[in-house]
Amino acid sequence: MKAIKGNKVYTVNETSKKSYLSQGYDIIDDSGDIIEHSPVSTVPYSEYAKVIAENEVLQSQLAAASSSRKK
Repeated sequence: MKAIKGNKVYTVNETSKKSYLSQGYDIIDDSGDIIEHSPVSTVPYSEYAKVIAENEVLQSQLAAASSSRKK
C-alpha cells in the first residue's frame, strides 16, 4: 500500500499507515484505489463553493420535478 499527498508517494506498511494519515496523506492500494482518506485533509474553498452551487441547482431541479409530479 502507498501513502499519497500531492506529488509525494511513499510505500507504507500497516504500522506506519496511522502516522501518514495524521500527516495528511491518503492511503491507496497497489491498484490505485483509495483505502482510507486522511482525517486532517481539507478541501480547497473553490471546490467547496463549486459543490455548494451545484447542490443548489440540483435541489431546485428536484423541487421542480417533485412539484410537477404532484399535479
